[in-house]
Amino acid sequence: MLIHGWPLSDAMYEYQYNDLINNKFRVIGITLRGFGQSNKPYGAYNYDIHASDIKKVLSKLDIKDAVLGGFSMGGSIAIRYISLYKGAHVSKLALFGAAAPIWTQRKDFPYNLPKSAVDELIALNYKDRPKLLSDFAKIFSSTETSLNEGISSWLNGICLSASSHATAQCLIALRDTDLRKDLAKIKIPTVIMHGKKDKICSFDLAEQMKAGISKSHIVAFENSGHSLFLEETQKFNAELIKFAGK
Repeated sequence: MLIHGWPLSDAMYEYQYNDLINNKFRVIGITLRGFGQSNKPYGAYNYDIHASDIKKVLSKLDIKDAVLGGFSMGGSIAIRYISLYKGAHVSKLALFGAAAPIWTQRKDFPYNLPKSAVDELIALNYKDRPKLLSDFAKIFSSTETSLNEGISSWLNGICLSASSHATAQCLIALRDTDLRKDLAKIKIPTVIMHGKKDKICSFDLAEQMKAGISKSHIVAFENSGHSLFLEETQKFNAELIKFAGK
């Protein structure tokens, strides 16, 4: 089961779905509330809400022993899900460029973005959301030209389908949520796949997750920024299939 990042939808995994299906996996993609073609209610958009939605889907489908994968914010939500529901329905965790354990700096956590940078993103969302997405796209990959024009346009279209309310509320959750205590509750095998050139979730975060999750290991993507699933697709898919198939 794959959980997308902000402000994408499960469509971001198009080039993973094909390989997973061709390798005989059943794969389920969830588009979180507020994004893609899911409903876009007003109200709370914290990690607990998203984790609750995931739990309902897994319970409804009676899923057992799933590999739960999450990209960026989706990785944070996957961590909260495992912590909140004691790993129900899930036997392995895969984190891709995850925005964890904290996306923004604290006095005792000097990594990644200052809170003020996220405040600026929230303000821009309410003023000019297309510009927010355009600015974000410029730092999404290792360089501005790592992804071709077609792929970049495709990603932008997915992001535009999100609601403005969800876009802002999830930025608040990303800015304010501390998952350090959640990491210690993860007792299942975990792979941390992370780009060494990531400008959105710095590689420091991968090392912090590794330190906090007992049964975890890092797979570094030397030539990728945040979009490791598109910049090094063949390696990404191979590593995910290898981990899921063990």
